[in-house]
Amino acid sequence: MKISEKYYPLILVAACLFLFFPHLDVLYANIMEARNFNTAREMLEHNNWVLTTMNGEARYEKPPLPTWLVAFSAGVFGITKLWALRLPSALISTVLVLFSFSLSRKRMQLSAKQSLYGSFILATSFYILFAGRNGTWDIFAHAFMLGGIYFLFQFFTTESKIYQNAALAGLFIGLSFMSKGPVSHFALLLPFLIAYIAVFKLKTFRSRTVPFILLVLITLVLSSWWALAIYFGDSETATAIADKETMAWANRNTRAFYYYWSFFTQSGTWTIPAFVSLLYPYLKSRCSNLKMYRFSLIWTLAAVVLLSCIPEKKSRYLLPVLIPLALNTSFYIEYLVRAFKVLKDKRETVPVYFNFGIIGLVCFLTPIAGYLVLSSNLDGLYFWYISLSLVLLITGVFIFKYLAKRKIERVFFLVIGFTCAVITFGFPLVRASYTNEDYAQLAPKVQQLLSEEKQLYLFENSSPELIWDLGQRVPVLNTREGLHLPTQTPFYLILEEERQEELKELLDGFNMTLEGCYDGNITTKADRNYKTRRVGCLYLVSKAN
Repeated sequence: MKISEKYYPLILVAACLFLFFPHLDVLYANIMEARNFNTAREMLEHNNWVLTTMNGEARYEKPPLPTWLVAFSAGVFGITKLWALRLPSALISTVLVLFSFSLSRKRMQLSAKQSLYGSFILATSFYILFAGRNGTWDIFAHAFMLGGIYFLFQFFTTESKIYQNAALAGLFIGLSFMSKGPVSHFALLLPFLIAYIAVFKLKTFRSRTVPFILLVLITLVLSSWWALAIYFGDSETATAIADKETMAWANRNTRAFYYYWSFFTQSGTWTIPAFVSLLYPYLKSRCSNLKMYRFSLIWTLAAVVLLSCIPEKKSRYLLPVLIPLALNTSFYIEYLVRAFKVLKDKRETVPVYFNFGIIGLVCFLTPIAGYLVLSSNLDGLYFWYISLSLVLLITGVFIFKYLAKRKIERVFFLVIGFTCAVITFGFPLVRASYTNEDYAQLAPKVQQLLSEEKQLYLFENSSPELIWDLGQRVPVLNTREGLHLPTQTPFYLILEEERQEELKELLDGFNMTLEGCYDGNITTKADRNYKTRRVGCLYLVSKAN
């Protein structure tokens, strides 16, 4: 059945509903999310909308736009609901996918089908899926930036609505800065400009100088107002935080220049097609639009090279590279859909059979492996396990059927269905790993002590997850200004279990009675996601006689 092009955006939205929105509350908050959620909670409870805080201490490391969006969602649906806190990420990820489709179809003038392929590849790439279901701010910065790039491309290439496109480009680029500073400007916008100038030049730029100035002014206003607000509102703290962040970029998580050279593996199920799409000598004579292929290839490689120049490196920083990489991969998929039936050379067919055959094999093996690993913890989860198993078995059968018939487009869409099924039916099975018998919430004890007007303190804001688990703001003893002990005793003190010996040295001359330790980890110590900083110990502290 042939589907009209006008329905493609709706198809993408439907896929995003399966990919980004189901079961957003399954995973508990990680360290990055905890920082952001704590800040959003304090916006709602203490009105710290501009001079943002985490447990009463200034948190100016990241601009506040995504935190505002999360606070708004939490204000509507509830601050304790994790799905509500992650909902804005799912929404902006859907916007990212739609901008990718529009850029490919309307600005790059690729076919509707290829634009659909590229957008599906983007939506199902590993780190896009991770960021789209996670309460971190990278996805906001890159989604807004892709919107800015869409209007910037239009500004460069069309003669109509020049001022409107300039204003919208400036707006979205500014919103990107308001999401995570200049990260996306360096990792997505600058590589785009390098690729655009290399392929298209800037022949008409001189006639657009005035609207370009408007674009820059809008960007500067949106990008600078919050920085100026915190500088004039709390200049000393803002300067100290800026210095700390600058040092981190140069000295923390430093890696070799070539650390990112396996970047294509971050696309997950599209690793092999993504790699092949980077082979310019092979694909240049096979792609349907060589000029646009060169553009997406240069954009991708420029992003990797620029990110490689920064000393601090983490795999998740490759997120912006996946945006042009998905466009680039779509050229190879389009070629396979068009020509695979008549290909004779095994050097071309074997990688295709291997890539999609592995996915088909995973469809058959997952139900078996899942039962062997999770069988003892599937109580209450059998509906999800059985549903996932049935869908994957059916998907696997059809993947091999259409591979045998060389109908690559159907195989492609089955892979999209496979990914949707894993998220929709498989994600709840993560709960089978929540087997920590020592799990105990610290928040009820905190509420009890505060309701009894007991003196209660947190030693330091060193564990964002523990602060989030507390459920409310607790005064801190050891701040940026130093250690400030209460004048009156006794008082209660919370600190991470791993720091108990350190505290005993600092509180020499005090008696410390352990009231109990509360393990906020749902998983056991054998799990790699277990964090000792999430174990909070409660002490009663009094002066020694």
